[in-house]
Amino acid sequence: MRNPLRSEQEAFRWVLLTVAAFALIVIGALINRWLGLAVFVALVLVALWYLMRSRDERPPPVRPAVPSGEDEHRILVVANETVGAGALQDCIRKKSEGVRENVLVVSPSLASPVRHWASDEDPGRNEAQARLDASLALLRQAGISARGEIGDSEPLQAIEDALRTFGADEIIISTHPEGQSHWLERGVVAEARHRFAVPITHVVADAAESREDLVDD
Repeated sequence: MRNPLRSEQEAFRWVLLTVAAFALIVIGALINRWLGLAVFVALVLVALWYLMRSRDERPPPVRPAVPSGEDEHRILVVANETVGAGALQDCIRKKSEGVRENVLVVSPSLASPVRHWASDEDPGRNEAQARLDASLALLRQAGISARGEIGDSEPLQAIEDALRTFGADEIIISTHPEGQSHWLERGVVAEARHRFAVPITHVVADAAESREDLVDD
């Protein structure tokens, strides 16, 4: 079954829908007790229908909209707090050996759902932009040509948006280790491998302990 709460934005949306449903039940009950009961039953049936319809439902894998050019290898890098980690830089360098690389680094915005709905994303975007700029400078110092952009605060949506204009041959997702990574807790890497028809490499970067671990798809 598809998890309807797989992102903060969707969880926030479900909270709003729950509040709206409760309000409808209360209004119906105030008009007539049996009307309130009828509204409640109708909403329960709608919820059950949605859950049954979404059982085992999975959208077809998303493929890059723009194919890569000849002799070109396009790498989409998705990272946030680990965007400047040595493990990620080493992985990009390894993937770029012997090819004419085209690297796009996407850093999802750090905006919270409340700020997103209030159209107040500047603090999160500014912080993500600062990390992205520092990472791009380090990559260029290492001889890796890369450009970057700030993506949607939901990493899976940020990947999908990037694939619409960037024909990635592979994706690198960088996270903190298990137990420290919100992305891993939310199953971002596993869901990305189901959702996108592109090879994915997961980089685990632990700058505090100077450890690195690469897990290839």
